Amino acid sequence: MQHPANDTSTAQWLDQARAAGLRPLRIRGKTLLPIVQGGMGVGVSAAGLSSAVARLGGMGTISSVDLRRRHPDLMAQTAHLDKAPDARARIDQANLVALDREIRDARAASHGQGWIAVNVMKALSAYSAYVKQALQSGVDALVVGAGLPLDLPELAQDHPHVALIPILSDARGVQLLLRKWERKGRLPDAIVIENPRLAGGHLGAAKVADLGDARFDFETVIPQVRELFQQAGYEQDIALIAAGGIDSHADILRLQGLGADGVQLGTAFAVTQECDAPDAFKRILAQAKPQDIVEFVSVAGLPARAVRTPWLDKYLRILPILQERAHPKAKCNLSFDCLQHCGLRDGDAGIGQFCIDQQLGHAMDGDAERGLFFRGAGRLPFGEQIRGVADLVRHLLTPAPTVIPSPA
Repeated sequence: MQHPANDTSTAQWLDQARAAGLRPLRIRGKTLLPIVQGGMGVGVSAAGLSSAVARLGGMGTISSVDLRRRHPDLMAQTAHLDKAPDARARIDQANLVALDREIRDARAASHGQGWIAVNVMKALSAYSAYVKQALQSGVDALVVGAGLPLDLPELAQDHPHVALIPILSDARGVQLLLRKWERKGRLPDAIVIENPRLAGGHLGAAKVADLGDARFDFETVIPQVRELFQQAGYEQDIALIAAGGIDSHADILRLQGLGADGVQLGTAFAVTQECDAPDAFKRILAQAKPQDIVEFVSVAGLPARAVRTPWLDKYLRILPILQERAHPKAKCNLSFDCLQHCGLRDGDAGIGQFCIDQQLGHAMDGDAERGLFFRGAGRLPFGEQIRGVADLVRHLLTPAPTVIPSPA
């Protein structure tokens, strides 16, 4: 049975969470469901998905990267730009317009409930521009991963009421960021602790071989970070959000027991009806088996996890040849320069050799042959089913029935 997203008030969703033994997530005095929808690009998590999560009282997240692909008028203005000397500037401007549209649409559709966040990758060339646009467009929170956002306090200094939320994977990174931010007079309002062994997309480890390192285990990281907070007197100031492999009420309860305040899910929200991606995209993620999921090094130089599609399978086979032939290019293939450092454009033979924006764009189109489909390693709550956001949240807030063993 499907349930419309607005069939229950946010107060009732919070009451359901408390009744199930879960603590609400509190950030900057705002009380939210302890469920955060992770940012997924290109165009996978935009206004539709983020507002659906926010309407239930959670945090919905728009991924900032290349949102012009969701707007036909902006694509018509920029898709042909490959030779123009001002191509990058025009594409960047179109993406800022698209980001503003998505934030405003999400805020209108969320009816003042929950929070709308924007996720920005530190590795993007337009990182600071995306951050500033999100702030100007009235976002509730900024979530930054794919690099240490040591400059985020300066970029957001004129917006003290916007929550700043970096994504990190180990206690060492948290300690470094706290030390740097303290000098700037601002603390993170929350930190996402992402387990690279389980999460999807770009991952917070130095290399693929490190993805399973025990230092990233929630049982290790969360208590270590809690101890850091206690020593610094920040126990009540910074929320912890665990991300990677979460699919049940029991997972949330266990993680809150370790010291997390909330959880973040990506792939489980990517396969909901309200997700902004096409159904073909959702089916590829939902139908992927464990043996279909592969780890590799992205063109951004970070380990990544995705579904093994025909394109990715071929790419991994010929990667040694591509790396042998790697050389700096005079310009970006798409005149976009989406990354500060790009293995293909910059001729960095040690990392990926493909155009990530192009492959993610194919995925957004539902192209099973040519797309790059990022996915987490964990199982999905409803298997291959495409269900509503409210169904997913209800599942996460509902304890599994106790199984009473039969008498011998």
